[in-house]
Amino acid sequence: MMKNNTMSFFFIFLLLVLVSWPFITAAETEQQKQQFAVESGKVLELDESNFDAAISNFDYILVEFYAPWCGHCKRLAPQLDKAALILADLKQPISIAKIDADKYKRVGSKYGIAGYPTLKIFMHGVPTEYYGPRKADLLVRFLKKFVAPDVAILNSDSAISEFVEAAGTSFPIFIGFGLNESAISHFAVKYKKRAWFSVAKDFSDKTMEFYDFDKVPALVARHPNYDEQSIFYGPFEEKIVEDYIKQSLLPLTLPITEETLRLLKDDERKVILTILEDESDDRSKKLVKLLKAAASANRDFVFVFVGFKQWQGFAESFDVSKKTELPKMVVWDGDEEYFSVVGSDSIEDEDQGSQITHFIQGYKDGNIIQKRISSGSFMGFINSMIGMGTVTIIVFVVAVVMIIQSLKEEPLTVGTRDEGDHPSSSTSQAEARQPLRTGEKQDKED
Repeated sequence: MMKNNTMSFFFIFLLLVLVSWPFITAAETEQQKQQFAVESGKVLELDESNFDAAISNFDYILVEFYAPWCGHCKRLAPQLDKAALILADLKQPISIAKIDADKYKRVGSKYGIAGYPTLKIFMHGVPTEYYGPRKADLLVRFLKKFVAPDVAILNSDSAISEFVEAAGTSFPIFIGFGLNESAISHFAVKYKKRAWFSVAKDFSDKTMEFYDFDKVPALVARHPNYDEQSIFYGPFEEKIVEDYIKQSLLPLTLPITEETLRLLKDDERKVILTILEDESDDRSKKLVKLLKAAASANRDFVFVFVGFKQWQGFAESFDVSKKTELPKMVVWDGDEEYFSVVGSDSIEDEDQGSQITHFIQGYKDGNIIQKRISSGSFMGFINSMIGMGTVTIIVFVVAVVMIIQSLKEEPLTVGTRDEGDHPSSSTSQAEARQPLRTGEKQDKED
């Protein structure tokens, strides 16, 4: 009898625990939320004890992994403070937090932190590397994209205008006019980090005229930053739609910059690179217009251009010097190899459109010479980006690290597509005396 009573008591106790457990867990979660809510609008300071709770309690949270000695981190701090105030007031708020990854190495190691500052956006607990701008106003606009619906439903002309205005210029914009959202919803999720997606259910003839399409359904791709637009009328088969979206994520032509190099690493197409003397002069601008026409007819390539005057170090990587006759075209794999087309070493002033067509056809026909990026020009490329003083410090710090840790570091390859942001040291002596710490990441501000 006593044994039966004991068993009954045990089962009743277990039942009470199971019933009350969700309420206990909910109370703990609510307590954690209240703890973080007190700091709403401020950059939260996290540590190992509350890091996991923070990323699980917020749907969207930007985390800075920093080191107290990092100069770039110190310069970034006021920008994050300004952004936190704005992001906290959004309809779908985004929180900003930071953690000393140099002190809390377990957390830093878990998320593969290799330099400071590193920014990651956690969306429903899932981390994604943040490569966007770091000035407060641009950072806010960039982050707002992550909390937007995968596909915005637009039911009027005014809704379309408001959507485009809110989207800004940092990303391409896709608008499906008269298109069912199911036709692009899968791709909207897949490419959410790189573009805005929407479908317009109701619109006027005036809107059709403004966006320059004459029938529906139509998928319009816009690049506000480059004042470019293209229109796709179908067929709306999955593979064909995805090919159009992938090819429209970049504008028809774009200049080589630090930002576009990061964009190119995410594109699988070969790069047709045109090296100009000076990308800002009228002669070059005329050629760029011809390149846009060629790009429109050859969407299986990415067309980019660079001025020898603007980025001499980069141009020299392709065996170009002051004595080289420019403009010159090559096909680049985005990594360490490129191809010259036989008989198309340079572009003459006359009939340039035909010469561009001849170059592309020559490549497709296999009339090419395969070459490798000139490693001797690497220092010139780095020099054009960040200056000789910083290069000297980078070389010094890397040498010290190699000696102390006996590690073999690979140098940065020009435009390597599987590279992310690259760490570099600060210019202060205090930071240069930290040989066992991973170097700082350079800010790439838009």
